[in-house]
Amino acid sequence: MKKEQIIVGLSQEEVEARKAAGLTNKAVEAPSKTVGEIIASNVFTYFNFVFLLLAALLISVRSFRDLSFLPLIFINSLIGILQELRAKQILDKLTVLSAPEIRVMRDGEEKMIKTHNLVMDDVMVLTAGYQIPADAVVIDGEVAVNESLLTGESDDIVKKTGDELFSGSFVVYGKCYVKVTKVGAESYAAKLTMKAKAIRVGEQSEILRSLNSFVKLAGIAIIPIGIIMFGQQYFLHSATAKVSIQAMVAAIMGMIPEGLFLLASVTLVLSAVRLAQKKVLVHDMKCIETLARVDVLCVDKTGTITSDRMNVEQIQRIVGKDDSGDILPDQFEQLLKKVVAEQSGDNETMRALKRYFEKSEESVEEHNALSDLTGEVIKVLGFSSKYKYSGICFKKKTLVVGAPEFVLGDDFKKYAKTFNQFTEKGYRALVFGEYQGQLSGKKEKAEMALTEKVRPLLVIVLSNEIRKTAPATFAYFKEQGVKIKVISGDNARTVSEVAKMAGVEGAEDYIDISTVKDAKEFKAAVLKYTVFGRVKPEEKLKMVKILKTAGRTVAMTGDGVNDVLALKEADCSVAMASGSQAAVQASQLVLLESDFARMPAIVKEGRQVVNNLERSGSLFLVKNIFSFIAAILSISFGMIYPLLPTQVSLVTMFTIGIPSFFLAQIPNQNLIKGNFILNVLSKATPAAMTNVVVIWALVFVTRALRIGQVELGMLCVLAWEVVGLVYLYRICRPFDNIWKKLIVGGCGFGMIFCMIFLQDLFGVTFNISYLGWIVFAITACLVLPTMVFFEKLLAVIYFKFFIGFVQEKIIEKKIFRKY
Repeated sequence: MKKEQIIVGLSQEEVEARKAAGLTNKAVEAPSKTVGEIIASNVFTYFNFVFLLLAALLISVRSFRDLSFLPLIFINSLIGILQELRAKQILDKLTVLSAPEIRVMRDGEEKMIKTHNLVMDDVMVLTAGYQIPADAVVIDGEVAVNESLLTGESDDIVKKTGDELFSGSFVVYGKCYVKVTKVGAESYAAKLTMKAKAIRVGEQSEILRSLNSFVKLAGIAIIPIGIIMFGQQYFLHSATAKVSIQAMVAAIMGMIPEGLFLLASVTLVLSAVRLAQKKVLVHDMKCIETLARVDVLCVDKTGTITSDRMNVEQIQRIVGKDDSGDILPDQFEQLLKKVVAEQSGDNETMRALKRYFEKSEESVEEHNALSDLTGEVIKVLGFSSKYKYSGICFKKKTLVVGAPEFVLGDDFKKYAKTFNQFTEKGYRALVFGEYQGQLSGKKEKAEMALTEKVRPLLVIVLSNEIRKTAPATFAYFKEQGVKIKVISGDNARTVSEVAKMAGVEGAEDYIDISTVKDAKEFKAAVLKYTVFGRVKPEEKLKMVKILKTAGRTVAMTGDGVNDVLALKEADCSVAMASGSQAAVQASQLVLLESDFARMPAIVKEGRQVVNNLERSGSLFLVKNIFSFIAAILSISFGMIYPLLPTQVSLVTMFTIGIPSFFLAQIPNQNLIKGNFILNVLSKATPAAMTNVVVIWALVFVTRALRIGQVELGMLCVLAWEVVGLVYLYRICRPFDNIWKKLIVGGCGFGMIFCMIFLQDLFGVTFNISYLGWIVFAITACLVLPTMVFFEKLLAVIYFKFFIGFVQEKIIEKKIFRKY
């Protein structure tokens, strides 16, 4: 196809016709829930169905006052709907703004459009860093692509005119014009996505996974317990249908963790919204929690420690034994300029060189002399992250620019002093030279290995300025116990010097990873060193795997196509928006302003989510554990459950519902330790057992003193409130901000207010005998010591018995040998 046809592309009329025919690159799945799905997921839940069933039973026995829990359930669902709708609005808007773009030819002009606006037969212009958004065929030019996301193979594959490109792969180097052949659901990547969709939908964070398991367990348990309680009290103890249903409903309501899963989901959504307001786009919600647990952070030098922009500091001749040949010294720099002009400028090094040469001029005589020397261009070789160089194959000469250790091979030692004088000061030094052999490309694979010698001509000295925010950012991670690993394709000594200036702890421990050949030695180096130089893309992937195998939680930042494999493997991946599309799309988090200084805020956000959900979740489990044990005791001893549904609603509203939501939003940057569900259970169990002891002590004491059922119910409400407020006070410690004080004080005041002014609504009364008040006073005084006793008892059981069992049964079997 002629180049004129390629350049023209589709007309606007042709584009509109294809849109009308539905031939657009529409995503195979919506980026977020629809409004209908949000409403349905919050309204049509298993526990809402259970509540409606309980309401129907209460209505059937005309116990209308006990329906006071229904408004709370309605409000609970409404809050979830409103929060998700608000989050959807913010995140969808941000997603559209940050959606990947592609360059296309339309009406003879290059235009940038969103990838979902592509249509069939569009002509795309692809250069290094672009992820291919739709299947296409090359109609002009040549590129090397990486199809690892589709095939798992990391080799670069050269694509020429007539070759097919698959969506999901990304361009490593080169430039070409391609015609779109398949869009939307018909593309190769879309079909793979549909196959993996069911798996991805099931992915959840540890928090949601743990809570989901607990909620399912509770959902199953309430059915047999409810049936047994009703049957026992109605048939065996001849209680009325109304009393039997009231008791059953009160017990089941206490066992239902109706707001626990919703709280976790809403908290994660609100966290994503807060990050969005800080210009951080969340692709995967679970990464908020994961990043809070990270103890190793892998970063690159360029774009993370230093700014993206590179500058050429100087270019000087290299004098050595091989300083002979038909190229004159005065022509060295002009030849470099000629090579740079032929390159596409798809990486920052080449852009820096283009800026350096843009003002220099050459005479007609010089131009002709150089043309005679080199001949016409045969092949342009873009930068290869594997071979660490780029170059031009002219008819008479092959000239290359790249990392001296790779380009010069065994001859590097001869010129080491020349390069080291710059790398020791933190500069990046490249070599420009003449390759003594011939380079050729094969269709199957890019053959760029330098098998012959390179005659060095020039040393190119480049610099990146260190980001002003870098030292403070790395100081934060040092304080938090997060180990930094600086992984770069540059010279190890250079990277080490830059890392030192940025304040990276252990930056003096560096290694050139290209010198490590043995797998065992490679693993030891990954665990030992802080700075790694001359790292290839597949080696980044290996390094992340080794760290994960060692039991570390790994976060990876990146911005280039060579980072994609490692980003996909890391526990949490963070991309710079200014980087390649491939890196952005492969990452869980995207820094929209490409500012690494945002990382501490993200970690703090994650820690706030995990720590506060542990604290808030324990409030729910106190009620659930107590209600489960109380129901079993009631069945075992053949007693009427001492509480009414309205009373349970009152207590849970002010000791669980309201405080849990506000506690989940308070800043909390404490280090994350242990397993989420075990932490929640260890916090909740002492308070739940205190509740059991106090309530059932009241049951037995009042029975002995012949205190009536109504008075017993009121005493149990008061006792549960005391336990709830004492526990709320203890988990809010330390009171390092006004919000915690307001939460505890506000809940206490709200509870007293309702008990005084809304007695009929919640079924409470202060018609308690003098003897009853004495019993309550004694019981209230025992709450705190009982709770402390159970906390210490649980600690002894956990550390002495549970940990001992794990050490004996698991560690001896070497199941956790990797730790």
